[in-house]
Amino acid sequence: MTFDMEFIIREIRKEDNEAIRSVIRTVLEEFGVNKPGTAYYDDALNHMYETYMGKNRIYYLGLVNGKIAGGAGIYPTEGLPADTCELIKMYLLPETRGIGLGKALVNKCLDFAQSNRYKRVYLETMPELNNAVKMYEKMGFSLLEGPMGNTGHFACTIRMIKGINGF
Repeated sequence: MTFDMEFIIREIRKEDNEAIRSVIRTVLEEFGVNKPGTAYYDDALNHMYETYMGKNRIYYLGLVNGKIAGGAGIYPTEGLPADTCELIKMYLLPETRGIGLGKALVNKCLDFAQSNRYKRVYLETMPELNNAVKMYEKMGFSLLEGPMGNTGHFACTIRMIKGINGF
C-alpha cells in the first residue's frame, strides 16, 4: 500500500527515540539483516536524539500521515577525515517506499552536510538493500573498495561516497 499524501521531514525529538528505533529494527528484520555488525545492535538506537543531535550532526525523520515512517542523518564518524561525514541510519518502512521520501531525506542530509562545510559524505549498506544502493547511485554516490572510519558495521559490505561543495 502506498500513501497518496505528502510527507514532511523534521528533526528528531527526544520523544521520537522509541518510534524510530522500532522503524529501523523492523526494516532490518524485513531484509533478514538483523545481525551483529549492523545498525540493529547499535547502542545508539536506544537514544537516537541524544546521539545524533549536536554540533556537526543531525537526524531527520520522515513522517507520512503523521506517523514516523523513517529517517536519515549525518554524523562525524570517528576515523573519517575531518572533511567527511557519514550518512547514517537511512531506513524507511515498506509502505512508504517509492513516494520520494528516501531521496528527500538524503537531500536534506546532503544540504546539512554542505552547510556544515563537509566536502564528502560516506555511507555503508548491504547487498540486501539493493533498492537503496540504486537510489544512492542515482544520487551521485560512487562505490568504494573498502571501509572508511570506525563505524563498527562490519556486516556492511557496500561502501559509497559522494563529493559535495564542488568536490
